[in-house]
This record gives sequence, structure tokens and C-alpha cells, in this order.
Amino acid sequence: MADPVSWLMIEQGWRVESSDGTEVGRIKEVTGDSNADIFDGLSVGSRYVPAEQVAEITDGVVRLTIDAAAFRGEQTFEEPAEEIEISSEQAPLLQRVLGRFRR
Repeated sequence: MADPVSWLMIEQGWRVESSDGTEVGRIKEVTGDSNADIFDGLSVGSRYVPAEQVAEITDGVVRLTIDAAAFRGEQTFEEPAEEIEISSEQAPLLQRVLGRFRR
């Protein structure tokens, strides 16, 4: 395993890998303040990766904390919440009282 390096060493064209080891792109640009040693993030192709999603930087490779699907913005399908109908009698007392004044 290669030794970690500073974010200041990252160069355009370095490989970017997701947490599952998939190459997801190449470094386009590094953002931050080198004078204050503040690393903001990376531009990988047309995507921005915040510094919080960078797990490890080694010579030539940046590894992310997210997997390839998360990098691509893919999400697993989640069932929508069931539709619930609430009648005014089930509303909290304050809402029922205020509703009567609005009429």
C-alpha cells in the first residue's frame, strides 16, 4: 500500500477511485486555500467532490468514502410513504380552533 500524501500534491489527471475500488474519473481541478492549508474538494470530470468525501490520497490516486453508485448520483428506489387522509377532527386542537376563526 502506498503512503498517504498531502492534498497539495494532487495533480490534474490523477485517478479517482470510489470506496468499492471502481475508477470513477480523473482529477480535473483541486479547490482549496494552499496558504491556509484548507482543502475544499475536487473537480472530477464534471462533478464536484467535497473534501469530506475524500478518504485517502496516495501518489497518483484519490480514494473516496462513497461508492461508485453514490458518485454517479444513483440512488436505490425507496417505496413512497403510504398516503394518509387526516380529517379535521383528527387535527390538533389548536389547528381546529384557528380554523374556525378563519371561516
